[in-house]
Amino acid sequence: MAETFQTLTYEIHGRTGVITFTRPDVRHALDIAMREEIAAILPRIRANRDLRSLIITGSGGAFCAGGDLKALSEEERPVDMNRERIALLHTWFTELSNLELPVIAAVDGPAFGAGFNLALASDFVLASTRARFCAVFGRIGLVPDLGGFFLLPRIVGLSRAKELVMTARSLGAEEARDLGIVLEVHEPEALMEAAFTFARRFDDASRLAAGMSKAILNQSLHTDQRALADQEAMAQTLCLASDYHKEAVQRFIDKQPLAFDWDRMTAKDKPA
Repeated sequence: MAETFQTLTYEIHGRTGVITFTRPDVRHALDIAMREEIAAILPRIRANRDLRSLIITGSGGAFCAGGDLKALSEEERPVDMNRERIALLHTWFTELSNLELPVIAAVDGPAFGAGFNLALASDFVLASTRARFCAVFGRIGLVPDLGGFFLLPRIVGLSRAKELVMTARSLGAEEARDLGIVLEVHEPEALMEAAFTFARRFDDASRLAAGMSKAILNQSLHTDQRALADQEAMAQTLCLASDYHKEAVQRFIDKQPLAFDWDRMTAKDKPA
């Protein structure tokens, strides 16, 4: 059963949570209500120990067209309040970026501005052939917000990030895949099935190992080698003591298939 909010729905399919934006008439522009609803759902996702993955998508042929400019233009704020508003975005966006679950963005149609950065905050972007991505801020005299300065250079490199931000040009799914933004490209009608297939491969993965690996990898480009080694030692100590690891070792000794084997699952999912 889907939980319906003003701007989105939240569902659980097996061990996969699904957030679907539900304002296609405005291409899921990121307004205050949408921000608050995402922020309210994230702690519940984090606390649900049965979940193994999260899909974020939009309905009606759009992912997220960015900030709600109409709503913003109707509000008069002092400069310091605007700064506070942007800073507050990161209270929930940082949590989304570092959620200790594999997060899959299923992008159909435009992912512009803040919507582009929502996609970048996921671990894996699956796009439809009609998806388009754009750091659109420069077109209206703004700089990237919602984590764009942090995320984009780490994915595409500094020089390409400068080009995409300063030109504010859009790119299609194939170019985004070539740049490392998109992992897979699918026809629009096949996108959600592909996203669920991808997400369900994590059903039997160790949530502890996947979550800690993500947490450390997210810090790897701005943490020195010694600090990463310390984090590695701590994480591995916890994983070695886990029931999941002990059961996996026993399966190996007993010559049984491991519960989590991406190669085997990918081969099984391929059409005959």
